[in-house]
Amino acid sequence: MPQLRALMEKFLADGKVDGREVEALGDLLPPGRAISRAEADFLVELHRRVDRVTPAFERFFFQAIKRHVLTDGAIDPEEATWLRRMVLADGRVSEREKKLLRELRGEAARTCPEFEALLAECVK
Repeated sequence: MPQLRALMEKFLADGKVDGREVEALGDLLPPGRAISRAEADFLVELHRRVDRVTPAFERFFFQAIKRHVLTDGAIDPEEATWLRRMVLADGRVSEREKKLLRELRGEAARTCPEFEALLAECVK
């Protein structure tokens, strides 16, 4: 985790996470493995704090969030609560966040009522 914190400070210094920086994140969080809660929280914080979200970072971020939530193929109440905090943190739901919720619904083997309520609330 110290590696991620050091990266965050570097990324925030120039206000964006671009191609080379996305590659560095990919090296630390390779596609073939699950994303831990601490790593997902780091990515959420970075996504919120960066001045300009580049398309490459946007793609990486939402894929990593899906990997985190769907580690076991299902969305449980605790994960739904975490998603609610992430999606509604700024008081609005972006089109990309709506897309994430729809993708999670489509890819999850099982969901819980809490997730279904979040989906219905956000994707009206």
